[in-house]
Amino acid sequence: MEESKRKTAVVSKTEMEKQREYCEKAASVISKRYQKKPLACVVTYGCQQNVADSEHIKGMLSQIGYSFTEERTEAKLIIFNTCAVREHAEDRVFGNVGMLKSYKRENPDVIIACCGCMMQQQHIADKIRQSFPFVDLVFGTHVVYRLPELLYSTLTRKKRVFELPDMDGAIAEGVPVLRDNDKKAWIPIMYGCNNFCSYCIVPYVRGRERSREAADVIAEAKELIESGYKEITLLGQNVNSYGKDLAPRVSFAQLLKSIAELDGDFRIRFMTSHPKDCTKELIETMAGCEKIAKHLHLPFQSGNDRVLKAMNRHYDRAKYLELIHYAKELMGDALSITSDVIVGFPGETYEEFRDTLSLVSEVKFTSLFTFIYSPRKGTPAAEMPDPVSAEEKGRWFKELTDLQETISAENMKKNAGRLFKCFVYGKGKLGDNYIAARTDGNLIIEFEGDENLIGTFQKIKVTEPLTYVLKGEMERNQL
Repeated sequence: MEESKRKTAVVSKTEMEKQREYCEKAASVISKRYQKKPLACVVTYGCQQNVADSEHIKGMLSQIGYSFTEERTEAKLIIFNTCAVREHAEDRVFGNVGMLKSYKRENPDVIIACCGCMMQQQHIADKIRQSFPFVDLVFGTHVVYRLPELLYSTLTRKKRVFELPDMDGAIAEGVPVLRDNDKKAWIPIMYGCNNFCSYCIVPYVRGRERSREAADVIAEAKELIESGYKEITLLGQNVNSYGKDLAPRVSFAQLLKSIAELDGDFRIRFMTSHPKDCTKELIETMAGCEKIAKHLHLPFQSGNDRVLKAMNRHYDRAKYLELIHYAKELMGDALSITSDVIVGFPGETYEEFRDTLSLVSEVKFTSLFTFIYSPRKGTPAAEMPDPVSAEEKGRWFKELTDLQETISAENMKKNAGRLFKCFVYGKGKLGDNYIAARTDGNLIIEFEGDENLIGTFQKIKVTEPLTYVLKGEMERNQL
């Protein structure tokens, strides 16, 4: 493959070597400071990209010499990896950080850190600086790879460390990773967003789109597959625009196909897609590759063209439905379609909201992720007139969720008696002896079985469709 000519910055090998040296320096400090191996607690909020970031954070901390706990009051280092997408998530962070004030007073050697999307907003960083003086370290989304250096500074300096550079970000390869699961993995393929939807803070806190080299992504996937991973999810704020900053250009469909052609028994998923960049090439690649899950998460946000334009989404209802119908034409009943919807966008009328209901009725989504509009400081939508009351938006929201619940129940009934190849991922909720599996289309089937099946593919027959999950039984002959 011809070497790409970068349009975005890449962290140099010299800088990455410098961070490895800081790992050793920080390790030396904590070995002298603590009598036994210290525990770290990494608390993650928000999307799968944050989960992937936290796995890299834990990878670096592991190299420095930390072990891990989920109990904050056992830890010598507590890191909150934050989300800025909704106000509720921000409130939870402030509340949970605030609860550690007395713990820090009683244990002054404990380090409390905040990172992630929230911290990349100046007004949030200022609030942490002024109202949470016991927080020792604050760093933004663009410098996660510099955690060894930042932690070393925190361990050896008397003053607090704030590292929140205003930049577009860079690709850092070779950051250690400690994965939460040994059979299911996240692979970030790109970072940032160029879309600037009028309600969304992500482009401001994650920076401009920047893609990892295809060869690096494929090599990581190959290593995971050879290590026994069965489900790999490719991540990006908008995976459909992957490769636009690479020369020669590699499209997302081409990247998907290259990974699907690797040897091994595995399944590929991806999120999140943007309709304006979703191509027929991608849909055809999904349909033509057995190892690519037939699950398309394609957020439409609103079914009304005027609202979509106000949202700065760059597609209309007709374009969205054209993509959906083409995908259904190629994949039929094998395809599962999910989406995101915002209810009560500033200026939205009830008649416009009814266009959302009609689109939901037409597409018949497997499931929806529904949200009442939450203003984000610094976005255009936050300055728009918003005359509809919260109570009224709540009524619209219930109308939408009631409709989708009916559709979901109808969709679930169609699966009665069907046989699915499923990835068994964990314990079930229907009973103590139930385990849970995920179909190619992202449906959940629970069945009675041994926990040693977790992390394997199994053929499961649906015996009873329930409201939100399917009940099934494992086919004894798996040949």
